[in-house]
Amino acid sequence: MSNPAANLDPVTLTVIQNGLIQVCNEMDLAFVRAAFSPVISEGMDRSDGIYDAADGALIAQGELGLPVFVGTMQFSTRAVIERVKSHYAGKVEPGDVFIVNDPYLGGTHLMDVRFVKPFFYKGELFAWLANTGHWPDVGGMVPGGFSASATEVEQEGLRLPPVKFFKKGEMDQEILSIILSNIRIADQRIGDIKAQAAALTTGEQRLTDLVDRYGASVVKAAIAEMRHRAERQMRAKIAGIPDGVYEGTSQVDSDGVVDEPLTIRMKITKKGEDLTFDMTGSSPPCRGPMNSVIATTKSAIYLAVKHIFPDVPINAGTFEPLHIVEPEGTFLYAKYPRPVSGCAAEVSQRIAEAVFATLTKAIPDLLFAAPAGTSGNLGIGGYDPERRRNYIMYLFTGGGYGGFQGGDGLSNGCSTIGISKMPPVEVLEQFYPVLFEEFSLREGSGGAGEFRGGFGINYAIKLRRGEARVSMVMDHGRTGPQGVLGGKDGGTNTVLIEQGGASYRPPHLSKDQDIEIGVGDVVRVSTPGGGGFGDPARRAPFAIARDIARGYYTEAEAYEKFGRARAAE
Repeated sequence: MSNPAANLDPVTLTVIQNGLIQVCNEMDLAFVRAAFSPVISEGMDRSDGIYDAADGALIAQGELGLPVFVGTMQFSTRAVIERVKSHYAGKVEPGDVFIVNDPYLGGTHLMDVRFVKPFFYKGELFAWLANTGHWPDVGGMVPGGFSASATEVEQEGLRLPPVKFFKKGEMDQEILSIILSNIRIADQRIGDIKAQAAALTTGEQRLTDLVDRYGASVVKAAIAEMRHRAERQMRAKIAGIPDGVYEGTSQVDSDGVVDEPLTIRMKITKKGEDLTFDMTGSSPPCRGPMNSVIATTKSAIYLAVKHIFPDVPINAGTFEPLHIVEPEGTFLYAKYPRPVSGCAAEVSQRIAEAVFATLTKAIPDLLFAAPAGTSGNLGIGGYDPERRRNYIMYLFTGGGYGGFQGGDGLSNGCSTIGISKMPPVEVLEQFYPVLFEEFSLREGSGGAGEFRGGFGINYAIKLRRGEARVSMVMDHGRTGPQGVLGGKDGGTNTVLIEQGGASYRPPHLSKDQDIEIGVGDVVRVSTPGGGGFGDPARRAPFAIARDIARGYYTEAEAYEKFGRARAAE
């Protein structure tokens, strides 16, 4: 019998590799185009992938999906596989779809709901297809799920273990009724549910076409070779880092309940072609929702390394040289019933920031100062008297990226874990009774440096009708994104709410919940700028003059940040 791997020429391998990614891309597009919620259809807060039949290892993920889901969907698919073994006698049928959002079973926060579907080819379980969509609400204490003061996961919403939501292609109406009875704006969720399931059907069709074209044995050989090559490429990249032990830190503002910072202490050991990440010296578990489940913690490491080496393909082989000491006893290894709503959107970015800060010491030419590092999660829920219906508006925002060797940071870039910024203001104003009074560049918010950080944004939302409640889980309100190699920190996140002529700032700076607002009240947010890279005194005179000419700084501000001699030239 011939060995299919022996006949796998480079062209065929490349075509199959790109074909698998294209399958995922088409799932992403099908999901986006059919979804009802702007956070998915416009904000693209979702991801789709293909996973190994036996152990759920990542085979391919769409280029349009959120990076933070790279690792977490791998873990949640494994949780489904284990559930099948323990509860379904190891058997699944074509058309079955599992739903799961349990953070402790390979998840993130409860709002990220995963669908996992077995893919059969000619009667054989060939792979698993999975996707994640951010549902605007899953119940809990506050509209949108981002409860800043939750002290247990039940307060954050409905938690679903892996259960068969579709059985042989038919949706289980009893499970659906349980879900819809426990979430807000239930009539809109059915549209997102059908879109999420349709995306997997699209993947099923496209993957069948691909395997039909090349044959199951050739595609399996290509998948094995892709994993092997990704590991080799990552090892080659790591080999270029000097051997040694490197240490760094990052900080979470607070947990939303206790007004004290949480510290991530990162120790990275480079030896040969392997990296070991040790965060066991980090802060203990916290009372509020800034705990991180282990799947998210690991995924944050993966996406941070992928930021550093972006040309390495993404599959399970990419992660083989990355060894993570599980940080039990810290807030980075949450166990039931610790609340976790801030783990995916916020804590994961602090973990990535700690990786960047640590490895900058080893490979400064490949790294950069800290990016804004917060998704700026804001939820506004209320009743629209004109349309006679309840609503939940969830948005996330962009911020500045850090400066790097040879260039300034990007302004209003997406979060470290994402691919997009907030949905367009025109869409949000159409869907919800709000008016954006301001959406502008937050000039001067980038950290000073030889290469300055990019700028965040300012936005202001006025309530036009009815009453509403505002909740937020953000970060970098206490300290700005870190500058490196002499660069200064970026500007901090700020929140101000104008209520009936009075001004209110959250006691925790970046976290609060259930703030009541009425007609004419305004929520004002300024997002962080990126950190500066290198000594500000070394910034080129033409770059300072250009920033002044563009209105980023006044001459006085440039003098303060970069020094009289340079600013005056």
